[in-house]
Amino acid sequence: MSEPAPIVTAVGETPEASGGLWQTETARVLSTRLGRMVGDKTATALATLGLYSVGDLLRHVPLHWIMGAESSPLDELREGEYAAVVADVEHSGRVGQHPKQRFVATISDGAHQVELTFFAGGKYPKAAESRLAYWEKLLPPGARGIFAGKFSYFRGQAQLTNPDFVTIDASGAVVGGAARNRAMGRVGQSEGMIGLYPQTKKAKTWDIAETVALVLDQVDLADPWPDWVRERAEVLDLMSAFRAVHRPSRSDEVDAGLDRLRFDEAFRAQLTMARRRADADHWTAIPRTVGEDGLLAAFDARLPFSLTEGQRAIGDEVLADLAQERPMQRLLQGEVGSGKTVVAVRAMLAVAESGGQSALLAPTEVLATQHAHSITALLGELAHGGGLLGEQATRVVLLTGSMSAAERRAALAEIASGEAGIVVGTHALLSTDISFDDLALVVVDEQHRFGVEQRAVLSDRARARPHVLVMTATPIPRTVAMTIFGDLTVSTLRQVPAGRSEVSTVVVDEQANPAWVDRAWQRIVEEVGQGRQAFVVCPKVRPTKDDPARSVTELYEALTEGQGAPGPLASLRVAMLHGQLPSAEKDEVMGRFAAGELDVIVATTVVEVGVDVPNASVMVISDADRFGISQLHQLRGRIGRGRHPGVCLLLTSVEADSPARERLDAVARSRDGFELAEVDLAQRREGDVLGANQAGARSSLRLIRVLDHVEVIEQARDIAIEAVRRDPELSDPGFVDAITETELAAQEDWLERN
Repeated sequence: MSEPAPIVTAVGETPEASGGLWQTETARVLSTRLGRMVGDKTATALATLGLYSVGDLLRHVPLHWIMGAESSPLDELREGEYAAVVADVEHSGRVGQHPKQRFVATISDGAHQVELTFFAGGKYPKAAESRLAYWEKLLPPGARGIFAGKFSYFRGQAQLTNPDFVTIDASGAVVGGAARNRAMGRVGQSEGMIGLYPQTKKAKTWDIAETVALVLDQVDLADPWPDWVRERAEVLDLMSAFRAVHRPSRSDEVDAGLDRLRFDEAFRAQLTMARRRADADHWTAIPRTVGEDGLLAAFDARLPFSLTEGQRAIGDEVLADLAQERPMQRLLQGEVGSGKTVVAVRAMLAVAESGGQSALLAPTEVLATQHAHSITALLGELAHGGGLLGEQATRVVLLTGSMSAAERRAALAEIASGEAGIVVGTHALLSTDISFDDLALVVVDEQHRFGVEQRAVLSDRARARPHVLVMTATPIPRTVAMTIFGDLTVSTLRQVPAGRSEVSTVVVDEQANPAWVDRAWQRIVEEVGQGRQAFVVCPKVRPTKDDPARSVTELYEALTEGQGAPGPLASLRVAMLHGQLPSAEKDEVMGRFAAGELDVIVATTVVEVGVDVPNASVMVISDADRFGISQLHQLRGRIGRGRHPGVCLLLTSVEADSPARERLDAVARSRDGFELAEVDLAQRREGDVLGANQAGARSSLRLIRVLDHVEVIEQARDIAIEAVRRDPELSDPGFVDAITETELAAQEDWLERN
């Protein structure tokens, strides 16, 4: 590690703080890039953990704290993760002969075992002998150590291969090991309490501990919150909290430190939501009302189905919002196939009837194109108007990034003139050269694919503040909605329209039952023989060396061409679909599939949302363990949309008791998206469940688990509301910095994803 930078208690203007970005010295210090304090080499290693600033590092707390005499729970290790454990060596010794000789040790927590394998290797017997003797000396039976490496299984045996390690005594003090010099005095320095940090291959737990200690020795931070906030929350001051989690002497100190840091996470998010709500209260919108015999009434009259009770009730709420002078800010969440699009179309027609335009933002070209086609089909003759006023019709225009220059010019002209009452597009709608005549409503589909910033970009294009309706088919637990979408009113659509069929889901274990895979392809042939269609879904487009998961290209060739014999689907009309295809080709494939000219599509997750082919009755998902619960539920929603029962087959090779298999079994058990969302949330971090960050989850959702910390979130929300009551502009320097940090993280996330 390079020499530390000068003390940072009075760092002055850092590059990050130029232009007066931060109001408090504490925010300036926490925003300081790590390279300034610990050197570029160490900062580069920490970046593999997503740690870039002093604040990131100090909020990166250990996964476990144990006394020197305790062991880590080895049964909590997860395959593929870089982990650090404290355990005892049960037995050890040499195995094999040079040049393949190795040293093997078995470590234990008293109930579970993990095997350590160290390869002596090399061309030179003396060097190999020296390494073997070194391991024998440090790791005899009875030795105790901290072992860090990538956890995996080999022939059913849990193992760490060539792990880094340090040996420790009963108090937790480091006494030996390859990393002894780095870890000495840093691990176990707090009266025997050892903190095991989340780590990567390049940033081991003792390296992180040393860096944290180095930074803690250099900073002395004033608390950013007013005294009344800390008193209401009953939490430690910030500096005491950092010391409590990184240098604890007792477990109750850890608990108190975590309480403060969790409160900070929740409070930053709630302050930001409170600021957005207060900001929305300052804006006015043009009320949009409908008549009894206008465009919306004409649309309702020609619908070939009856609206569900939920669609009608939420539709009335939306119409009431549109009629107000305050901009609508509503989140519509609904089950897969619950008819959210119809609710959105009715809102857009209400706007068109009153002379305004609507923009529907979709995350992919496939989905945007599907929306444009389905909306046009729903409108029928109502989609052929020449303008917004004076007739019961409006025009639907599609705008995507892959359109030709001539197509784009034509679309932009219709948007600018107001001829297009409904504009459907991808991120292309966020381009600076788009001008709306009177943008009155922004609809964001699959909200978890976007962030707050995209909403703001479209809103800024309008002459008056537009109404906003965001939609998601990923059900959101109440606490997540409160944390992430606290600036929106939430409506939930649970009822599925009549006419949808049952879908059964089966997990196919390729290792235990290889014949079932052949049966899966045969099932597709049988369904097609009865006039149905099928999806085959893969996790990636092309094969890669270090990833055994099957790609679309590989599986398409295997199913159609085979190897030495025709593939199992060679007799069917099969096409490939993925995001790297030219837009025209994607449109052609989807068009042919929707028209019944193709039997099977072998695709990536471009078919996850918005694809509506009622004749599709079977879906086979290859390497299903590569997908999350919500994604699998979304994919499954592409079948059973008509009168034919569906079957979804989840192919996997993962172990029966693995977390990935638990996810698949949960999907097979339930079709209730809200139930599955809770399971998903219990297994994964909130930011993962939601997809992309909505409010800066990189910095604000490290410790909060919304299922476990409901009381903290509610407390933070109450205090944030009180903060607005006391200070309507939220002008307190600490509040300003908290909101700025959250908004900056959201902007950074948007740039990364675009």
